Amino acid sequence: MTFDIDMIKATYAAFPGKVEAAKKALGKPLTLSEKILYAHLHPDSPMGDFRRGKDYVFFAPDRVAMQDATAQMALLQFMTAGRSKVAVPSTVHCDHLIQARDNAETDLKGSLDINSEVFAFLQSISNKYGIGFWKPGAGIIHQVVLENYAFPGGMMIGTDSHTVNAGGLGMVAIGVGGADAVDVMAGMAWELKMPKLIGVKLTGKLSGWTSPKDVILKVAGILTVKGGTGCIVEYFGEGASAMSCTGKGTICNMGAEIGATTSTFGYDESMSRYLKATGRADVAEMADAIASHLTADPECYADPASYFDQVIEINLSELEPHINGPFTPDLATPVSRMKEVLQGAGKDWPVEVKVGLIGSCTNSSYEDISRAASLAKQAVDKKLKTRAEFTITPGSEQVRFTIERDGFIDIFDQMGASVFANACGPCIGQWDRAGADKKEKNTIIHSFNRNFSKRADGNPNTHAFVASPELVTAIALAGRLDFNPMTDKLVNEEGVEVMLDEPTGMELPPRGFAVEDAGFIAPAEDGSSVEVKVAEGSDRLQLLEAFKPIAADQLQKMRALIKVKGKCTTDHISMAGPWLTYRGHLENIAKNTLIGAVNAFNDETNSVLNLTSGTYMTVPDSAKKYQEAGIGTIVFGEDNYGEGSSREHAAMQPRFLGVKAVMVKSFARIHETNLKKQGMLALTFANPADYDKIRQDDNVTIEGFDTMAPGKNLIIVLHHADGTQDTIEASHSYNEAQIEWVRWGSALNQIRAELNK
Repeated sequence: MTFDIDMIKATYAAFPGKVEAAKKALGKPLTLSEKILYAHLHPDSPMGDFRRGKDYVFFAPDRVAMQDATAQMALLQFMTAGRSKVAVPSTVHCDHLIQARDNAETDLKGSLDINSEVFAFLQSISNKYGIGFWKPGAGIIHQVVLENYAFPGGMMIGTDSHTVNAGGLGMVAIGVGGADAVDVMAGMAWELKMPKLIGVKLTGKLSGWTSPKDVILKVAGILTVKGGTGCIVEYFGEGASAMSCTGKGTICNMGAEIGATTSTFGYDESMSRYLKATGRADVAEMADAIASHLTADPECYADPASYFDQVIEINLSELEPHINGPFTPDLATPVSRMKEVLQGAGKDWPVEVKVGLIGSCTNSSYEDISRAASLAKQAVDKKLKTRAEFTITPGSEQVRFTIERDGFIDIFDQMGASVFANACGPCIGQWDRAGADKKEKNTIIHSFNRNFSKRADGNPNTHAFVASPELVTAIALAGRLDFNPMTDKLVNEEGVEVMLDEPTGMELPPRGFAVEDAGFIAPAEDGSSVEVKVAEGSDRLQLLEAFKPIAADQLQKMRALIKVKGKCTTDHISMAGPWLTYRGHLENIAKNTLIGAVNAFNDETNSVLNLTSGTYMTVPDSAKKYQEAGIGTIVFGEDNYGEGSSREHAAMQPRFLGVKAVMVKSFARIHETNLKKQGMLALTFANPADYDKIRQDDNVTIEGFDTMAPGKNLIIVLHHADGTQDTIEASHSYNEAQIEWVRWGSALNQIRAELNK
């Protein structure tokens, strides 16, 4: 069944004309990314030659997707906007709150019991406002979107950084904070700085042990975790055309790990095949009719250096499998070099692998599972047992049902594997791993997307590595990180040396996809009488109160809440794992604010000096102490601050605790936007070396707030305890509209006022 077919028909009917109008206005051929962006301009941004990386542009996305952890806060905000129904097709997917521990059936039942209040709220509010609801167990948001909603040439936003997965079907799909989603669901324009463009030309063809996962692992090694910031990555070439649609999705999914705004591929036969296989032959037919508009103009790919801001070329025929990590997804090592690395820079990494995990939104397609299953079948036939624990996390109920029908789950059972629920599970820290509380040093390897410290199991000493599902399977069989399946042998239960053959798989199920209950619940046609379920006194859900605007006098004599040292992701600012419980209760989840960040003054986490009490306190307690004393606070940080998840809680929590500004060397895109949306000051050091001038006992004053203007630096005065002072400059990227958000107290405050005029 094709959802929202009328919207797709309307998009395709207008698409060629909009593309031709853009080509005429710009006077040049267009990349695919440009075609989609210009075809989705909002009327508030008339056609023009927008400067990449400079001009803010208003867009009109086709749809919105939200996962259950972020949907709570997004929809609590939407409730206050004054609309009776969402303005664009929107969906909620219950995938984050299911903890992996025993097995799919037990874990799902446990989650339904523990999280019944949240699921009831999400289902009721979806029903009221016309939002499609995917119940717990239906699958991971990004896999479900790819199977049901993504379409070539479309534009969507989602409240999860891995929304970019839909680029595998030729979309521009962008991860955002909940406030951005509220804008679009409320019928407002959505703002984005016109992205720069990175072109990745793929020549040759994948074969043997190499998979699409290795393409993005290679790209991550080239661009690093911030090399794609502010950019769309567009893949093209013969290697791209030869790749499956779901393989393209894997590459786009992990584009979030290089900071990319999104990634995408031009429409081709693999996308047509996937649309037909997932019951959307009507979409494939419409896409075929305008196929030339759903990829770049030929000139762009023939001479990419003239049309892209940066070009990378990768020969897939020469690419080898990669293992990335630990602790960061851009530390890329070809499998043939892992032994060497372990003897050198990685000599402190545990070589023994305790657990191998495959699946997640990144690698849970039928093709992925079938390739891993081919190795599991070899293991059974060659009398091999896994030396590491091995788990599978299916991406959707449709995939799970189909692989069970086709015998793959039985093969994994014979191998000794465990199958978790169709949910995010270990990938986002929802893994109740036995013994993790002991914080023992160990190694795991998975086919997920992120491997930050504590990410999977909460243990800072777990060294997590990222690889393709087939390589993870092979290494789980060996139980060693230095195992190279292309050259190394294994000893089976009979003491015989055997080698693994190259994995094989199928792009799509030969007998088609099947499912008994996909897990979708349609909303009421008229939700006016539906009651949203929020229990009075709940510790899981809390109705929101509007943030009050920052006043100039509140920016005088502030205190540094924390000066963060080193990497500070959204996991450090607002941890996931057990804290997912409070994603719908701002006051409660604020108790985890910045508890994972390292204090530059003592190299400790969650221990900062409070100048009001003169004692060391937790970060949230110190913030509350300052707040009670009427003292504003500021957070200082280093590069790529806010890297990782799109969770807006990382902006809302400091805002709730009285933080007025965050000043860093550089921001991750989504987090910077989230701070702006919540009415805060997101500032960067005009001179990054000024970070070193911040002292623990400073009084901090921001000057120039009342006359704040685009491109005009603010002045920061550091009053040191010894009577001296330093004056430094703070840059910012606010435009006029974003400055208005600050004046209103938040973007939502302004939206509410405009909708209720």
